[in-house]
Amino acid sequence: MNTLSARALALLMVDWRRSGGPAYQALADRIRLLVLDGRIPLGTRLPAERELATHLGLSRTTVSAAYAELRDTGYLESVRGSGSTARLPQDASIDLDLLADAPLDFSKASLPALPAVAEAATAAAARLPSFLSDSGFDPFGLLVLRRAIADRYTERGVPTDPEQLMITVGAQSAIHLVARTLLGRGDRAIVESPGYPHAFDALKAAGARLVPVAVTTDEGWDELGLEQAFQRTSPTLAYLMPEFQNPTGRTMDAATRAKVLELAAREGTTLVIDETMTGLGLDGQPRPAPFPVAPNVVVIGSVGKSIWGGLRLGWIRAERDLIQRLARVRFASDLGTPVLDQLVVAELVPDYEQILAGRRAYLRQGRDHLAKRIRQQLPEWRMPHVEGGIVAWVNIGAPVSSQLALAARTEGLVIGAGPRFGLDGVFERFLRIPFGMPADQLDRGVDALAAAWNSVTRRGLRLDDANLAHVV
Repeated sequence: MNTLSARALALLMVDWRRSGGPAYQALADRIRLLVLDGRIPLGTRLPAERELATHLGLSRTTVSAAYAELRDTGYLESVRGSGSTARLPQDASIDLDLLADAPLDFSKASLPALPAVAEAATAAAARLPSFLSDSGFDPFGLLVLRRAIADRYTERGVPTDPEQLMITVGAQSAIHLVARTLLGRGDRAIVESPGYPHAFDALKAAGARLVPVAVTTDEGWDELGLEQAFQRTSPTLAYLMPEFQNPTGRTMDAATRAKVLELAAREGTTLVIDETMTGLGLDGQPRPAPFPVAPNVVVIGSVGKSIWGGLRLGWIRAERDLIQRLARVRFASDLGTPVLDQLVVAELVPDYEQILAGRRAYLRQGRDHLAKRIRQQLPEWRMPHVEGGIVAWVNIGAPVSSQLALAARTEGLVIGAGPRFGLDGVFERFLRIPFGMPADQLDRGVDALAAAWNSVTRRGLRLDDANLAHVV
């Protein structure tokens, strides 16, 4: 069982008392959101009441009342002598018919499936019998799919052969596998801030100590910060998303890419390059060349953002020796990628450029529609121009993102608070809003955010000039 110290919990709770009302209620609300957002994993033991009270400068009575509120609402389970652990409420009286009216989910950066997926599945099922004589357990993936993906890299200017590829159960599985293989406990790993929270989780699970480097919607990567992070920490690994970074949407320029390669080579760092957003440029900009195949470069790709998240299929591109090493480690967690999913994707890869063109057009409409609705209903907020990808990193003008996310749930909208995308409770002024859904869902989502915003401001928040400053 994981244990969360009072200091670690306090770091996740920056500005937790911004709302009006009793302190115990504000404390309970923030812990509840941390559980819902996954920032406090289920089953984690929370700090003792006296310890947390001392660290936050509160009376023990206040913390006791907050814990009691969390127990009453099902977010905490306390056992004498064992402490209090995070959980989710289990309500046996829930009417399953109500699941048809499930809330809007803006917590995921995703797209609806392409209609072509069904056609590809039919064709793949017809091909399946010819693979049934094999065991189905293969850490590398079907040769037909690896060859097709290798050909795409070669066409993009980086000659690749199938032996330099491994097919995985999605990009997240690939990140976990690379982290388990390359990292030891206490190793440093550079990450972007804000960045992809599930990558943070994977790296920390492998024992890494994360070193954040800033990325902003206005300036992109902090080049001086990158250089200092490499030089001061000699990281074992650096996880970067250089094309349409999640959540800022920025793309790393050629000079910064070259600098990153130079720094990594000098410090002996392995670059883990996440290409899951590659090809989703929304303004007709030329696509950057892929990172090279090199001893210290690992590239991760996926069809989850371009074709459909329900096809749990990704890949790792690396030198042959590392692919072999990854295969040996992989058997400890899974025995290969489902054959049928691989055959479905193999049917779609030949049309991948056409698929990407359609996705770009769809996302461009979503981006522009979201920007228009935010200007209309939430003029205090600043949505930057999004160059590509699936999400917007919106400055809401006040450090209340966690309160807003919690209020949005009462309006039927699930959305991750800004701190979910950073370390140590930062980014309370930001909200990641996806735009890869139909216009009517975007409308409902913005309506819910506007109602939640009004609710938060009515609770006594003072939106003075300092709070409304657009801090990036």
